This record gives sequence, structure tokens and C-alpha cells, in this order.
Amino acid sequence: MSVKAQLTGTVVSDKMEKTVVVAIERQVRHAVYGKIQRRTSKFVAHNEGNEAKAGDTVNIAETRPLSRRKRWIVTKVVTKAPTV
Repeated sequence: MSVKAQLTGTVVSDKMEKTVVVAIERQVRHAVYGKIQRRTSKFVAHNEGNEAKAGDTVNIAETRPLSRRKRWIVTKVVTKAPTV
């Protein structure tokens, strides 16, 4: 069995049933100028039980394809978003 990728990111959308969109932010250096830039990647992840809400920090893990765009699953909610 191969090692599955695991990432930590912020939930940016929870409008779908059992699905969330997680934004992963990383920093890369520009090849010519050397300036540090922030790049964001969005992943659609399976959220069984709808426990993760928008603004939460979550851990996601790679899994088999669950739908056309969904290849990740929420493994743990690290921190909950503050409620107003």
C-alpha cells in the first residue's frame, strides 16, 4: 500500500452536501526575480457528516476518486472557525 498525501488547509466553501472546498496556500520563489509569492490551490474534499464548516482549518488525505473532481477526504478538523 502506498503512502497517501496529506495536507492542511482552510475550508472556503461548505455549500454542498457532504463536500467542502479546501484552499491550500504555499509560498514559491519567482524563478528570475527571486521574490516570494503566495500560491493557492483549491481541492474538493469529502466531508462525511458535514462536520467541517467554512473558515475551519482541516487535514485532508488523498483517496480514490469519489466523483469527477473529488479525490480527497477530510480526516480531522484541526481548529473551528470563530462564531459571531
